[in-house]
Amino acid sequence: MSAAGEVHISSLVVHVRPQGLMAAKCRIASLPGTEIRGESALGKLVVVLETGTSAQVTDRIEQINEIPDVLGSSLVYHQFCSAAG
Repeated sequence: MSAAGEVHISSLVVHVRPQGLMAAKCRIASLPGTEIRGESALGKLVVVLETGTSAQVTDRIEQINEIPDVLGSSLVYHQFCSAAG
């Protein structure tokens, strides 16, 4: 949980060139708070993020989009909870 007492859960669909799928998966999985929850041999990944702020969500998406062979990503879900309720 962040210093502000928030946790952000997000999910993305990430499109990757099939020939670069394994390398992209390794790079994505190495990012903090990132988990690959599904994949297609055609180059689609379902990625879940857990971060402390909304700014970290966008930073992580930018990092994923900069990985070689990643064609793009689409944010599917984002929810945050705070310590206040």
